[in-house]
Amino acid sequence: MIYSTATVPVNPEGEGKLTRAQVWKGLELKARDARQFLPAGLCTRCEVTEESATHFVRDATIGSVDLREIITLEPQHKVIFFQATGPREGAIINELFEDDAGELQLKFYCYLGLRDKAPNGPEEQAEQAQFDSEQGYKAALLSTLKRTREMVADGRI
Repeated sequence: MIYSTATVPVNPEGEGKLTRAQVWKGLELKARDARQFLPAGLCTRCEVTEESATHFVRDATIGSVDLREIITLEPQHKVIFFQATGPREGAIINELFEDDAGELQLKFYCYLGLRDKAPNGPEEQAEQAQFDSEQGYKAALLSTLKRTREMVADGRI
């Protein structure tokens, strides 16, 4: 089983201040089309293919892997990506919260397994190491905030 987590401050010193509403709008946009928010070239296809009152489904190619995700939104708080098809099964969560000092934080965490691979085998261990690396999901959080700031600056959020 893969468990990974990363948390970054939304408003680090030296960056333009984002409100919870602005970050939430960025997270919603990212859930619908990750190409705009992930590091350049990581996501090459992303489209919403189904939609209901409780969730939507997107088909994407991320890191050269085709996948389908069922996505639920807990407004102003969490985006949950359930891995329906692709090499992974489980959930990826992006959570927006205030820390003990009242500072806005963006957190990623996941509980995943690899389909048709031995639990805690070499493939899962390699995925775990990638997720936990500086090029893993922490980089995705930082690029999401960077892109959100750009969209705020040019009036799209």
